[in-house]
Amino acid sequence: MPDEPQRRRSIYLLPNAFTTANLFAGFYAVVQAMNHNFEVAAMAVFLAMVFDSMDGRVARLTHTQSAFGEQYDSLADMVSFGMAPALVVYQWSLLGLGRWGWLAAFVYVVGAALRLARFNANIGKVDKQYFQGLPSPAAAALVAGFVWLSVDNKLSLSGGFIAWAAFGLTVYAGIAMVSNAPFFSGKSFALGRSVPFWVMIALVAVFVFVSSDPPVVLFGLFILYSLSGWIAWLWRVRRARRLGQRMRGGGTSDSGAPH
Repeated sequence: MPDEPQRRRSIYLLPNAFTTANLFAGFYAVVQAMNHNFEVAAMAVFLAMVFDSMDGRVARLTHTQSAFGEQYDSLADMVSFGMAPALVVYQWSLLGLGRWGWLAAFVYVVGAALRLARFNANIGKVDKQYFQGLPSPAAAALVAGFVWLSVDNKLSLSGGFIAWAAFGLTVYAGIAMVSNAPFFSGKSFALGRSVPFWVMIALVAVFVFVSSDPPVVLFGLFILYSLSGWIAWLWRVRRARRLGQRMRGGGTSDSGAPH
């Protein structure tokens, strides 16, 4: 079968094509920000998220994972979810804050770089169900979502409130990426797995909900997600403390004999 090697090579192009689309969307976001088309730039970051969510799943579904694909995906993510959101929000509002503006953007970029480096170093060593720290696409969605929400609702940058709100959100996203808070990964959901009918109904409802007002709904959803890791972290801390108290209080009797 002479066409078999060619067929296999073409399959490996599929996940990398999604990664290239992710990279292009991030680059396009930067270009549009330079042209002061901030709403389009923010939408391009969200489009990059869609492509990024597909490349790994397609690779696993078609059994075409490779070391090259992992490295290429990481480099594309650094552009789309590291540099692009930082440059978009800086060009939009942080520029007016002087050195505080570019420092906030730099904190975000460093956080994204460290987050991706730690993720690559810990591949195969961490819990697949949870991310360690806020994932870079979600951090990008916070920053780009705030830009999209503000521009779509014509919020004024005069007075400085919106600019400082963008400052705080950008710094928070950068710090959250390098935290140890557990954020649900969603990797347990497989494209090839059969699901109950109600799951399909729920997905349709989500699409309808998001389409009602995309900037507001998406930003709200990612705000909730960005807080979920800290809630999970606090719950784990409380559970560990309760377990420790039970072990100290119920491990032995007054006479020293085990209960």
